[in-house]
Amino acid sequence: MANQKDTSEEAVRLDRWLWAARFFKTRGLATEAIRGGHVQLNGQRVKPAKGVTIGDRLEIRKGESLFVVDLLGLSSKRAAAPIAQLLYEETAKSLKAREVMQEAQRLQRAMGPQLGTEGKPDKRQRRQLHRFRQSHDDGA
Repeated sequence: MANQKDTSEEAVRLDRWLWAARFFKTRGLATEAIRGGHVQLNGQRVKPAKGVTIGDRLEIRKGESLFVVDLLGLSSKRAAAPIAQLLYEETAKSLKAREVMQEAQRLQRAMGPQLGTEGKPDKRQRRQLHRFRQSHDDGA
């Protein structure tokens, strides 16, 4: 029995660690991300039950963001965000890449809507399109 306790201290399930470190809101979402190939452990695709240990490197893709983190601590219990952040350290390269991407997104939003990204026309625009099409259909 003591042996089993020692092994649980040395390794924690990957899905559980991702949840405890607050990368995902639920363990189910963490499991889906792992199965979907959005999480890699030491450069390899793994299963949700794979044990992680201190010193492992994780690559976590969430949306367009890529986090590359080194594990500094293990926990299978979810804690407050400041405590959870002590479980890992993001690499400088990963942090810089995310900052550059966030700045590009900020500039994109500042430029305003681009052609073709406005979405559906509103009621006024639909009426204008309807009138425009009618005027060109009648004249042809």
